[in-house]
Amino acid sequence: MTEGAAADTRPDTRPTKIMYVAEATAHGGREGYVTSHDGQLELRVAMPPQLGGDGNGTNPEQLFAAGYASCFHNALILVGNRQGYDLTGSTVAAKVGIGPNRQHGYGLAVALSVSLPVLDAEVAARLVDAAHEVCPYSNATRDNIDVTILLG
Repeated sequence: MTEGAAADTRPDTRPTKIMYVAEATAHGGREGYVTSHDGQLELRVAMPPQLGGDGNGTNPEQLFAAGYASCFHNALILVGNRQGYDLTGSTVAAKVGIGPNRQHGYGLAVALSVSLPVLDAEVAARLVDAAHEVCPYSNATRDNIDVTILLG
């Protein structure tokens, strides 16, 4: 047994089978562009003004927010459908913040705002908790960055 293994009781959320692989290439870092191998994505990337850039393009935080919001929403719809709930009209919005961390690098924080207008608060909270266990973004970020989920 390796040192620290006994203390690690987290479930193993790694995929057992890869079903799809997304491929993207960055050209020029935060002041360039990104493309996907299939041509579906071709975006200018620019530093936001808050980080000293001109903001004349998208940025990795916006792309991460879009990915997390859509993935979490899909997980929410999946668990809702499995439990017999219609989530028509539901939405998930994501805010991704970036800032310096204690290791002289940078870290992220996420806030997800979930709207389930046709469900009572108890059912909505249960579905959000279940979606947070299913969503691959939630599994990838768990215990790595702060993720706050607001239900409203």
